[in-house]
Amino acid sequence: MRCLKALPVPALRAAAHPPGARGVSHIGTRPGLRRYDALMWLRFWRFLDGWFFGPGSLGTHPTAVLVRVLRYPYAVIRDLLTGGDINLRAMGLVYTTLLSIIPLIAFAFAILKGFGAHRDLEPVVYEFFRPMGSEGAAEITRRIMHFADRVSTGLVGSVGFALLVWTLLGTIKKVEDSFNFLWRVEQPRSFARRVAEYLSLLIIGPILLVGFLGLSHAALRGPLSLFTGLPFLQQVKTLLIALSPYVMVTAMFTALYMFVPNTRVQYRPAIIGAVTAGVLWAAVGKIFTTMVVLSTRLTIVYAGFAFIVAALLWTYFGWLILLAGAQLSFYLQNPSYLRIGLQELRLSCAEIEQLALRLMYLVGRTHMNGGTRWTVNRLAAELGLPGRAVAQIGGTLEKAGLLIVTEGDEFVPGRDISRITLEEIVEVARNQRSGHFAAKGVEIPPVDRLSARLSQAWRDCLAGRTLRDLVEDTAEPARPKLATEISRVR
Repeated sequence: MRCLKALPVPALRAAAHPPGARGVSHIGTRPGLRRYDALMWLRFWRFLDGWFFGPGSLGTHPTAVLVRVLRYPYAVIRDLLTGGDINLRAMGLVYTTLLSIIPLIAFAFAILKGFGAHRDLEPVVYEFFRPMGSEGAAEITRRIMHFADRVSTGLVGSVGFALLVWTLLGTIKKVEDSFNFLWRVEQPRSFARRVAEYLSLLIIGPILLVGFLGLSHAALRGPLSLFTGLPFLQQVKTLLIALSPYVMVTAMFTALYMFVPNTRVQYRPAIIGAVTAGVLWAAVGKIFTTMVVLSTRLTIVYAGFAFIVAALLWTYFGWLILLAGAQLSFYLQNPSYLRIGLQELRLSCAEIEQLALRLMYLVGRTHMNGGTRWTVNRLAAELGLPGRAVAQIGGTLEKAGLLIVTEGDEFVPGRDISRITLEEIVEVARNQRSGHFAAKGVEIPPVDRLSARLSQAWRDCLAGRTLRDLVEDTAEPARPKLATEISRVR
């Protein structure tokens, strides 16, 4: 299908035809220059799309294998530069971070005071803001810990406790919404499940974090301290101390990627995405630190608020890196989405009907004859479609009770295939709701009669036939009966 192969970037397509550029042919004018630049960008992205997904990426040649590997960073960078949604969500999470960082640390203080370990949170906060420079990180860490300590002393028995929990739950919900957006999850957690899991995370998370830090310090001061006289082991200890913040960040990212999205995330994509995000975190942090230390304009312009501006910028970069790693994890688990990315997918009614019938045919054939069950990725590769198209129609058929998705994200028939009628499959495909309110019904007798005859024609064509009949059909290809009936109607 040509519409799925071209894959132009929607934002660039809109920019290529700005409202004020209609009828402008001379590129020396300002609208003409804007249109020319947009067309150049559009050609550039089309060139990259053809290079990464064209014939050169097929086969077992080392160059083709390298191109297929490079698809993943290309897709993430493309989404960051052209989509806009990831950047907007990172900006929104900066705002929610400002609202929740004090309540979050205060809540952790209240939990960890029972273990006498509440002061162990200070190095964690410092590590997060360390790219701002030693002085800036120390200053903002001192202020955050001071405010959090004051808040935590008055938590119990106060109305502020309820407001604090509400703020934290709202913040985690926004994080979950962002992850669900990247993972194309349309159904969020229920309210009861959300409250239970979020509160468990808020209570267990600080304990696990401090426990991890305590075990790390015990390991460095315990067995390794016995061999401090050996130069090699002393170097190993120094290396472990230097790497411990990045290991902590990677472990935290892995946990977020696996448990925050309301879907099953495999450990391998989550770990690869977390390691990549951790490396980016370290690299961007070093660059940001150098920029903050060497830049004097920030202090001149913002004076005493310079460290606050730097904190906002670093928080934005941190969320952007976290979301980019989540996007990479999604592509690793769902490579069929690599080409279409975040673009909105629109299939015609005929394409949706064909996809529903083909999906049910393949699932029914495997169920009857045996073999490996179909997943979204395998179906997308088999049918030559983006995984989003398969996932959408699969979700629609699942809601109708025609399919069941197993714990392994595999499709099986919702009931015996001899009891699934083809008329029911087509009916489900033809009556997907857009989510908007229905237009006002206006009676137009000639159109209504024609629509009724067309509907009756395809129903007569499929009358009495089941999915088992379709699977067992081995007849030679012939002109569809439905087309014959429609031609008679016309």
